[in-house]
Amino acid sequence: MDDTLQSNALLSKDALLSKAMEMGKLLDDHNGMDVVVMDMRPLNFWTDFFIIATVTSSTHLAGLERHIKEYVREEGLEIIHHSRKPEKNAEHGSAALRSDEWRLLDLGGIVIHLMTARIRQFYELERLWGGAPLVFQGTGFTR
Repeated sequence: MDDTLQSNALLSKDALLSKAMEMGKLLDDHNGMDVVVMDMRPLNFWTDFFIIATVTSSTHLAGLERHIKEYVREEGLEIIHHSRKPEKNAEHGSAALRSDEWRLLDLGGIVIHLMTARIRQFYELERLWGGAPLVFQGTGFTR
């Protein structure tokens, strides 16, 4: 197991929940919209929590991403995979997706999705994973 996976894997389930809640609150405090933390443990084996937040612009996305990266560094965690979702064709009814519309930060037990409203509405992750309990819902939640 590499050091990245090992450092994040050492967290207890309670500590992981606490970190997910703290990151959800961090995004909410920095004007992330409709922030939710979903407990994915009952539904899959590959991650414990999803954090989803809507961004209003590429600048907003970059700012929230920076805050998350600072938090991760300060807490001694590491991002295992960082993805700027690539641009795709609008074939077969899929949404044209620009790299400034969706960022995914994978910490192993926590996966963070920063998405524009358009992309969030199209992919409907909350609906797709509808059986996952919400453990945090930001103060700016409007749905």
